[in-house]
Amino acid sequence: MSTLPPLIVPHRFNGPPRSGNGGWTCGALAATLPAQAVGTAVTVTLRLPPPLDVPMPVLATAAGASLTHDGQPVAEAVYAEARPVPVAPVSALVAAEAEARFPGHRSHPFPSCFACGPDRRVGDGLRIFAGAVAPGDAEDARVAATWTPYESAVPIAWAALDCPGGWASDLEGRPSVLGRMTAEVRSLPRTSERYVVVGELRGIEGRKTFTAATVYGPGDEVVATAEHTWITVDPESFR
Repeated sequence: MSTLPPLIVPHRFNGPPRSGNGGWTCGALAATLPAQAVGTAVTVTLRLPPPLDVPMPVLATAAGASLTHDGQPVAEAVYAEARPVPVAPVSALVAAEAEARFPGHRSHPFPSCFACGPDRRVGDGLRIFAGAVAPGDAEDARVAATWTPYESAVPIAWAALDCPGGWASDLEGRPSVLGRMTAEVRSLPRTSERYVVVGELRGIEGRKTFTAATVYGPGDEVVATAEHTWITVDPESFR
């Protein structure tokens, strides 16, 4: 095992107000692995809320890499056992219409979240507002939104895949934070190009919720895709 350069989650990339956005943090740790960060599926498990603005040691392990703070494990990254299965695509027009149904516009556990917080201004947060594709249709529980990146990096792509999965579940009734994420970034999103992000609920088991999300480019090209495990929490404990 060897020590890698420390990882810092700048305050700008928060999820809850006092901790890092799960997707951004997972993507930043995944990017430290020796294999290509683009084109390789990686699983990252979050053990503690990632603190903001502090250097955290990164240790290369036999399986991947680990992130710690004050001697406590924050996250662990390993190469994924299987590639994430993409969510079925929708058109950009359908995704744009779905944004008006984003539940976070009326009730959001963390409104300053880097990926989906409505309190973030354009050019600061990603502002990916995934709403129901087919409201009232029990056979189609997908959510979708459009996204035009203003910057491109592996952690940004992971962040874009994060919250649309969460909003495919009932974040109003079951506030949750990311516990585990497996993502495969097939190509880095290009700035100023319009993408469609689609999320899907895949199961619930006790406090755990299982979801998926996919970023699509022109011609329904899979740009990046992910599967998640969320853990229900009391949002007040994260504020």
